[in-house]
Amino acid sequence: MQQAAQTRKGLALDRSKLVVGIILLGFAAVTGYDAYSMSFRAAYGLNPNTASYLVAILLAALGIAHFWSATRPTDEDDALDADWRAIGLIAAALGALVACIFLGAGFILGSTLLFALTARAFDRKAILVDLVIGFVISLAIFFLFNNLLSLTLPHGPLERLL
Repeated sequence: MQQAAQTRKGLALDRSKLVVGIILLGFAAVTGYDAYSMSFRAAYGLNPNTASYLVAILLAALGIAHFWSATRPTDEDDALDADWRAIGLIAAALGALVACIFLGAGFILGSTLLFALTARAFDRKAILVDLVIGFVISLAIFFLFNNLLSLTLPHGPLERLL
């Protein structure tokens, strides 16, 4: 009798993983459609929509992986509680990036804050070091996109100086 209950429990689908999988596939569909709808003038090299197609493929793969994971037998003792403090910090980091771009502070400042706050969410205590690391990485990404790929990122006061 106990083995039959275990079998039923093992065959149950994990609803949260299914929901996340559906959301990821939805994002993949929107991103893929957006890439398909892009119009551009460059007819050589990599087009701007190539990165969007890559992101759409990766999102779809993650969605499928969540579906697969939802069907795997699990033991409820292995379930972990969510770290709401870390989730809140990461949400604040994403909000800071969006706010910096929306308010005209630019990509570099927003990405620097995103890096530092996300590192803090993972219990890293060296906030000044993380701000410097985030700034260097953001600066490198800005130059990569702006100069090498000729794709413009949102400009703020700092980007205008460069």
